Amino acid sequence: MSRADDQGRDTYREFTEAVNMKPGELSTWLKTDESKRVGWHKGGRSGGGESVGHDSGRKIINLLRRKRGDLSEGDYKHMRKVVGYVRRHMAQRPSGNVRDTKWRWSLMNWGHDPLK
Repeated sequence: MSRADDQGRDTYREFTEAVNMKPGELSTWLKTDESKRVGWHKGGRSGGGESVGHDSGRKIINLLRRKRGDLSEGDYKHMRKVVGYVRRHMAQRPSGNVRDTKWRWSLMNWGHDPLK
C-alpha cells in the first residue's frame, strides 16, 4: 500500500468524522435564510453571491453521494479543506447556548452540526 493510499484513507476517515450531516439534511439546510446569511462572500459581503461555506456545502453533498473509488485528487483536496475548517471553527466555540448562532450556522454550511 502506498503512502498516497494511506493519506487518502486518513483523509476520507477524517472527512466522514467531521461531516455529521446527511446529504439530504445538508441540502435542506442550505436552502434556509440562515444558511445564506452567514460566511465570507467572495468579493466582500456587499458583493453578494454565494458564500464560500455555502458553496462548500454543495460540494460536500456531492462528495457524500459518490462512491469512494470515484473520488479524485481534487475531491480529496476539498475534503481536507473541510476537515481543517471544522477543526478550526470548533476550537472557537462561543460560550453559552449556540443553537441560533452564526457560529453554528457557518459550521452547518460545512456539513457539521455541533449540536449532534
